[in-house]
Amino acid sequence: MLENKIMEARLLHFTTIIDRMKKSNRTKQVSKISKTNSKNHVAAISKVVCILWMSILLLSCGHQEEEYHSILDKIEAKSKHYKEISISSKRFLAEYHTIEITEGEYTFLIPERKSQIQSFECSECHSKPLKKLKGKEFKKAHWDIRLKHANAEAMNCTICHDAKDMNHLKSLTGSKIDFNQSYNVCKQCHTKQFEDWKGGAHGKRIESWALPRASMTCVNCHNPHSPSFESRWPAQFNTQKRKERE
Repeated sequence: MLENKIMEARLLHFTTIIDRMKKSNRTKQVSKISKTNSKNHVAAISKVVCILWMSILLLSCGHQEEEYHSILDKIEAKSKHYKEISISSKRFLAEYHTIEITEGEYTFLIPERKSQIQSFECSECHSKPLKKLKGKEFKKAHWDIRLKHANAEAMNCTICHDAKDMNHLKSLTGSKIDFNQSYNVCKQCHTKQFEDWKGGAHGKRIESWALPRASMTCVNCHNPHSPSFESRWPAQFNTQKRKERE
């Protein structure tokens, strides 16, 4: 009788152990399944996010009308069907003697220069070499000019003026430059200012911003022999005048 009870207790113990092992295996399997499902779930979410992101990118690239990637795109799109404004500044330019020039992609008007030079043609006086013209027997004209343009060792009269042909200016390589296009002398050193001038960002427009464009040249604003502007004090506010007006 005692032996039977011991056997039953052992059997119950072994049964409990087996049940626990089964439950443990089931838990492990469930855990593996859960981990697998979790990985699959994350992968699925990642795919959905990627698809949404690509859709957003595609939608943003396919911009609608009146939507542009940049201001340059907008300018280009708007200018395709641009029609010039109806007003013109041509009648205001009648008092100016202008000539048309083309520099790169820009074509515009500039003041004609030679007719404004009182003693042009220069060869009327410059008939002999400079050394002889500086002698006592010749009347002095503009020998009093003091050059204040760059370093004295790098700059002198013959850098810009052609000593062999005073009716022309010259480039650094010796090419002749017409007085009407004296800006071609300036642009050799002042490259940035020249590019800005061509586009209209440097210098002064004549009369109006309406077409046709007419712009001053370098020598219309700068003295070529002393191009720097003199320093000026700012205009003072006159309190007395204000009181009188009140």
